[in-house]
Amino acid sequence: MNMSILQRLSRLLLALVLCVSCGGKRITKANVDEVAEGMSQKQVESILGRPTSIDNQDFIIMKKMTYVYRQGKDTVTVVFKDDKVQSKDSTLSD
Repeated sequence: MNMSILQRLSRLLLALVLCVSCGGKRITKANVDEVAEGMSQKQVESILGRPTSIDNQDFIIMKKMTYVYRQGKDTVTVVFKDDKVQSKDSTLSD
């Protein structure tokens, strides 16, 4: 019985480790360079993952959303206007 519990715990631990390692360092200069004007939020998230924070401003004539990705001392900011990338800024170096 104890072996069964140990096996389940070890599998759970392995799954958690794999999930964490899959997330890894997704914010690279190459990934940020893939983000282009006009992309949707889903497209950006497929490249960079979920943002660290989101600032959502809903105006009468337009919707503006800012995704901020923080990784150590580096920051990547992607601004969406009406759900499409309007601009991006990054402190990542080459």
